[in-house]
This record gives sequence, C-alpha cells and structure tokens, in this order.
Amino acid sequence: MNRQSNKPKRISIVLATWCPHCVPLSLEYTKKMSEDLGIPYRVLDIDYEDQCKIADDLVREHGDESADYLIPQVFFENPDGSLIHVFTGFSEATDVTKKHWDDLFLSDFYAGVKSAW
Repeated sequence: MNRQSNKPKRISIVLATWCPHCVPLSLEYTKKMSEDLGIPYRVLDIDYEDQCKIADDLVREHGDESADYLIPQVFFENPDGSLIHVFTGFSEATDVTKKHWDDLFLSDFYAGVKSAW
C-alpha cells in the first residue's frame, strides 16, 4: 500500500460559531492541521439545519455522542470512507481546550500522522 492511500482525504470539524471553544480557537487549530497535512477541511455548523444533520450523524456514529454532545469535535475522513475521531472540546474554560489541542499537536499520534506521508 502506498503512503498516499493512508492519507485522510479531509478533516471535518463540528462546531457552533457562538462557542468560544470552537471559534476562533478550534477552527484555527483545524486550519493549522489542514495546512500541516495538506488536506482540506470542512466546517459543520450545528446551527444550520442541513449541516446539523450531517454533524449529528458523524458524532453519533464516530464521535463522543450524547444527547447534548460537546463541541467542537474533529474527524479525519479517509478515502475508504472510514473515519477517525481526533478531538473533542472540553466544557471547562477555553484554556483547557487549548491545552488539549497543544497536547494533540505534540503527541506521538500526530507526529505519526504527519510522517505517514
């Protein structure tokens, strides 16, 4: 299998523009991830009915799902249709969410994803 076949085709972020954990914080980190990996990202805003349906399905099937799920949630979408849940925000202060983003970017997981292609 070649390295490109392991590369996600897109990053999706489930968010709401009113959420300080989402915008600008997690949206900026998602953009950075998109640039680092050279893949596009998609924003699914839960306040828009058409995007909310897609977001709800994504979270229910592959994310941290609950009746009132936490946002943001970030996913890698692979060429074979599989998804990898990458990140969920936190309900504490935005500093907590920022710390976990920073930890993700310093993690062995992220280093492995970057070096995979």
